[in-house]
Amino acid sequence: MLARLTGGISPAALSMAYLDWACHLAAAPQRQIEIVRDAWHGAKQVAERSLQFADPNRSPWDLIKPQANDHRFSKPQWATHPFNLFAQAFLLGEDWWHKATTGIRGVDPANEAVVDFSIRQLLDIFAPSNFAATNPEVLEKTFQSGGENLIFGWQNWLADLMQVMQPGKMPINGEFVVGKTVAAAPGKVVLRNQLIELIQYAPTTERVRPEPVLIVPAWIMKYYILDLSPYNSLVRYLTDQGFTVFMISWRNPGAEDRDLAFDDYRSLGVMAALDMIGRIIPNTLLHAAGYCLGGTLLSITAAAMARDGDQRLKTITLFAAQTDFTEAGELTLFINESQVAFLEDMMWERGYLDTTQMAGAFQLLRSNDLIWSRVSRDYLLGERANPSDLMAWNADATRLPYRMHSEYLRKLFLNNDLAEGRYRVEGKPVSLSDIHTPMFVVGTLRDHVAPWKSTYKIHYEVDADVTFVLASGGHNAGIVAPPGEQGHSHQLRTKAADAPYLGPDEWQGTSPKLEGSWWPAWTEWLGQQSGAPGAPPQLGTDRSNDLGDAPGDYVHT
Repeated sequence: MLARLTGGISPAALSMAYLDWACHLAAAPQRQIEIVRDAWHGAKQVAERSLQFADPNRSPWDLIKPQANDHRFSKPQWATHPFNLFAQAFLLGEDWWHKATTGIRGVDPANEAVVDFSIRQLLDIFAPSNFAATNPEVLEKTFQSGGENLIFGWQNWLADLMQVMQPGKMPINGEFVVGKTVAAAPGKVVLRNQLIELIQYAPTTERVRPEPVLIVPAWIMKYYILDLSPYNSLVRYLTDQGFTVFMISWRNPGAEDRDLAFDDYRSLGVMAALDMIGRIIPNTLLHAAGYCLGGTLLSITAAAMARDGDQRLKTITLFAAQTDFTEAGELTLFINESQVAFLEDMMWERGYLDTTQMAGAFQLLRSNDLIWSRVSRDYLLGERANPSDLMAWNADATRLPYRMHSEYLRKLFLNNDLAEGRYRVEGKPVSLSDIHTPMFVVGTLRDHVAPWKSTYKIHYEVDADVTFVLASGGHNAGIVAPPGEQGHSHQLRTKAADAPYLGPDEWQGTSPKLEGSWWPAWTEWLGQQSGAPGAPPQLGTDRSNDLGDAPGDYVHT
């Protein structure tokens, strides 16, 4: 009951973090003096600025500027008085709280990050951009429209409230329909078991590479982020480049699946898919690619296969996937012993983690962009963002079974068993250092879920040639980067297995920046690791002909 009230945040974990901060601050009188002095200095700056608003020699943002990723005050209206003063006073307050909650000797870094993060979330509620009276964009539109924007905003709020009151029911958008306009690449379901459907996509070229590509997506969301609209579908791009593509589509678990283990996703997912591909295309190696949590699972699977002498993987590709969780970004703020125990108690009754808890955690990581900017746009300006295939996919959330999610948090996040050689598959430990297969690893520059420096650690975990790509964009937009779409860039460098290690900052500073998508570089790399093209394989087997066409049944659950 308490978990429902707090949205899954452990009060005990939060209280301990604040107690750690408060006790050490109380024992640091010099730091207290500095904090008081900073507060007085900031208040004096705002008071002086308010008296000099008409001074032509004073430029906007002369006290403090918004950070580069803070778009709340980016419109030119915020440069006018008094709104510019409101914004600067707010930013000075945020900066003061950041200094007050960080840099105090003796505070555990994890607790310091929790306090800083939670204070920032509370302060963001009171940003002047969130209120009609202090937002010049809203006031301007209200005068221009005669208040019509507020009526539309009220209607938007009511529509969203109705959506919240009907959890699990997706909003209907005729523009993005699964199987018609998204997840529409032609193909066949060639395998179905209790956890996955395996989709084999139809070839689009007369000749294809002999090695197929198996994609292992995350099961936190639906697979078709990699098969959105035709112009940005990675599946279609691969088939157009002459590759046979297989995709795992995970079933959305219910309460009856509470005991599905993390290893079940390996055995019933990746290994079952590999076995079926071997029956469709016998005596061939394959390229395996994993995205996010799917990439973590693929790494575990590859390490276990290498340990056992299973040599079916010719290459391994990881998209924004972590194998070491010691620096997993702000997502780790939600993961400690107290928090995991709290989540387990919350999941126990239902048997799964509900979609709202997972979506809420991801939204908090980018609250300015995903929560407060929407409040201003939808409810104050009375506008709606233009619908997109990515938004439609993002609304198509999934659940996580109790046992799997508990094991994932404890073994990987809390204990970091995979990176430290303690993770066990079929009773025996696996080590990433057993992987000697060439790897192509993609990190994204603004990733809040899998920070790129965390994904970069693969360089010293495996004993293999690693081609690392740092792509512009975030966890999703950095991966869905079709050629021809403006705004994409990347850095790329290959490290041989026996080459000396280069740190992430040095790597970023010395690797050339290339304009455009990284997709062509990946398919070129795959081509170099592949044999000569030949006739396409058959679609499925005689026994799989009655399983239906792509995208299958599980994507609709």
